[in-house]
Amino acid sequence: MPASITLSNLTLSAPDGRTLLSSIDLTFGSERTGLVGRNGVGKTTLLALIAGERAPQSGTVSVRGRVGLLHQTVQVKPEDCVIDLFGARHALVALRRAERGDATADELADVEWTLDDRIASALHRVGLNDVLEAPLARLSGGQATRARLAALIFAQPDFLLLDEPTNNLDRRGREAVIDLLAGWRHGAIIVSHDRELLETMDAIVELTSLEARRYGGNWSQYRERKAVELAAARHDLATADRRVAEIDRQEKETAERKARKDGAGQRKRAKGDIPRIAAGLRKDRSEDTSGENARLAERKRAQALELAAAARQRIEVLQPFSVRLPPTDLPTGRMVLRIEAADVGYTAENPILRDVTFSIVGPERVAIVGPNGSGKTTLLKLVTGDLTPSRGTVHVVNRFAMFDQTVSLLDGAASILENFRRINPDAGENECRAALARFMFRADAALQTVSRLSGGQLLRAGLACVLGGTTPPPLLILDEPTNHLDIDSMEAVEAGLRAYDGALLVVSHDEAFLEAIGVTRRFDLGAHTR
Repeated sequence: MPASITLSNLTLSAPDGRTLLSSIDLTFGSERTGLVGRNGVGKTTLLALIAGERAPQSGTVSVRGRVGLLHQTVQVKPEDCVIDLFGARHALVALRRAERGDATADELADVEWTLDDRIASALHRVGLNDVLEAPLARLSGGQATRARLAALIFAQPDFLLLDEPTNNLDRRGREAVIDLLAGWRHGAIIVSHDRELLETMDAIVELTSLEARRYGGNWSQYRERKAVELAAARHDLATADRRVAEIDRQEKETAERKARKDGAGQRKRAKGDIPRIAAGLRKDRSEDTSGENARLAERKRAQALELAAAARQRIEVLQPFSVRLPPTDLPTGRMVLRIEAADVGYTAENPILRDVTFSIVGPERVAIVGPNGSGKTTLLKLVTGDLTPSRGTVHVVNRFAMFDQTVSLLDGAASILENFRRINPDAGENECRAALARFMFRADAALQTVSRLSGGQLLRAGLACVLGGTTPPPLLILDEPTNHLDIDSMEAVEAGLRAYDGALLVVSHDEAFLEAIGVTRRFDLGAHTR
C-alpha cells in the first residue's frame, strides 16, 4: 500500500484551551505540500499531531508509512555532535575498528561498510562537508538545521514533516534545501513562509481558524486562485449592495404610492363619496397589506445585508494590504550614506570587515548579501554608529531608522499609540490615529502593548510609527525583517516599504522579499571579510 496520511474530523486545541483547528479533513500522499497560514493558527501543532507528539481533542489521524519530523528549534546538549543526529556513533566506532583490523569476527559480521559514504552523501546533499565530528553547539543555526535535515533524509522516511526549514539559512543554505526537496520523491509536508520554496510545491494547504483548504499547484498558482476568489467576493458584494439599494428603492416607491392612495381616499371620505363602513374596511385592508409589504421588504433587505457582510468579510481576508505614506522628499542625487576604505570589528587588531567602500545615493534600494558570518550585521552597526571604524570614514544622513529583528526602536512597555507620539511628538491625536489606521491598527488595536504583539504586528507597528509621521526619515535600515513572519504579515510589510519613497538598506536572504520591495542593487561582503 502506498504511504498516506489522513486526518478525519480533526479538532485540536492549544494548551490555553483555545481551539486551533476544528473539523479538519485532509489527505496527504506522495507529493510535496506547503502548509501556510497566519502565525498561531496551528501549523506547527498539526505537524506534531501527525508525528504522534500530540493527541487530537477529537477526530482521528491515520498514518500509513514512517514519518520524520524536523522541528523549528531544538535544544542541544554540549556533548552532542553531528554524528549523534544520525544515531550512528557506535556503528562508526565499529567501522573504524574494522578498518584498523581490530574488530572481532562477531563485530565484522555487523559492520556497515557503506555507512561513512551514506552519511557523507546525506550531508553533501544539504551543502555540508567535513562536519561529522563537529559539536552541534558550535554550528551556526543554519548549519545545524541542514545537519538535522540530512539526518532525516538518511533515515529514509516515507514522509518528511518540516517546520520552517529555511529559517535562518543564508542563500547557499536555502538553495541546498530547495534542491534537496526538488529531488524528493516521497511525501513531504512543509510549514514555510519562504515563497521561493513554496514555488516548488505540488500543492498548498491553507489553514485558517475556520477551515483547511487544499489548492493544487505551487505558490503562484495558489495566489492566482486567491485572486479569483477575491474577484468573486467583490462581485458578490457589488451584487448584494445593488440588491439592498433596489429593495430600498422599491420600499420607497411603495410608500409613496401608498401615501398617494391614502391621500386620495381621505379626500373622497371628506366629500362623503365612500360609505363610512366601506372606508373603514379599505383602511384596515390597506394597513394589513402595508404591514405585510414592510415585513417582506425587511426580510429581503436583511438577507441582502447578510450576503453583503459575508462578502466584505471574505474581502478583508483576501484583500492585499496597501498603504499611502507621506513623502520623504529625498532628492535623486543626494548622498544618503558613504563609507570609504573602512575597517571595522570588535577589536582594531582583528577587524571583521576590511577596506569597505560603499555608498547610497538618493532613494536607492540596496541589499547587503553574503553567507552567514560574513559581517552583514557588523556593517549595519557601522552605519548606525554602534561600531566605529578603526580605519576609514562613515558619513550617514542625520535622520534614519534602524529595524533590527526585535524592533528595539519601540518601547515594549508602552502602547503602539504611545510609541507613535514619542517618535512623532508634533502629531495631533487625529493624525496619530489616522497614521496607525493606515497600518491596520484601528481604534482599540492602537492601544495594544508592544511587548504583547506578534512578530508581524511588531514590525508593522514599527513601520507605522516611523513612516506614518509628517515627514518619514530618508533612510530605513532593516536586518532580516522577514524572519519568523507569516506570509500575510510579510506582504503587509512589503506593501508599506513599496509605498515608502526613501532609501533602503536591507539584509535579507529572502529573494522574493527583496524583489517585492524593489531592491535594485546588491553589495556583496565576500571580498571584505577577513
